[in-house]
Amino acid sequence: MSDNTTELGIQFAVSEDDLTALHARLEIGAVQQGLLDVGYRTVDTPIGTLLLAATEAGLVRVAFENEGFDAVLDDLATRIGSRILRAPAMLDDAAAQLHEYFDGRRHEFGLALDHRLSSGFREQVQRYLPQIGYGQTTTYKQLAQRVGNPAAIRAVGTACATNPLPVVVPCHRVLRTDGTLGGYLGGLEVKSALLALESAA
Repeated sequence: MSDNTTELGIQFAVSEDDLTALHARLEIGAVQQGLLDVGYRTVDTPIGTLLLAATEAGLVRVAFENEGFDAVLDDLATRIGSRILRAPAMLDDAAAQLHEYFDGRRHEFGLALDHRLSSGFREQVQRYLPQIGYGQTTTYKQLAQRVGNPAAIRAVGTACATNPLPVVVPCHRVLRTDGTLGGYLGGLEVKSALLALESAA
């Protein structure tokens, strides 16, 4: 509990529960009145804490700790809108589905996705990625062929490396032709852990 003093010198006490309840009311009001550009929350997972962000259209960003959550939120403010609020309830379904995935109880996600952070060929590749089934892998070369541009192997790699919705949009299932991992935004240990999780199911 913290004491606060007004300009008139009147003291009043505000408990943590009161502040939490106030924030919840602000969150609900902002969402209901369409005053929010982006809502976000964090979730703890076996691969570390993830930042989840959503717009009215759907989940727009999944970020790893190594990206720097403040930097990610600043980028969202620049690219989508500055009205950003921690809004856990807005992302309850996404958080629940991620927990089910990490528990081995969910093999595909049923979430509305907002793809506005990608465009052109990158978006085309990222929209294809969920078609790579749970526990399966493909190569950058094979993926280039599947999206109709066999020569665009490097561009496919870039599309995977810049995927704004990792885990949910499974770029971790794409490997180099020689079977090695290739790059991954969350780091190779995380990519390896996700592949191990899926192969164990």
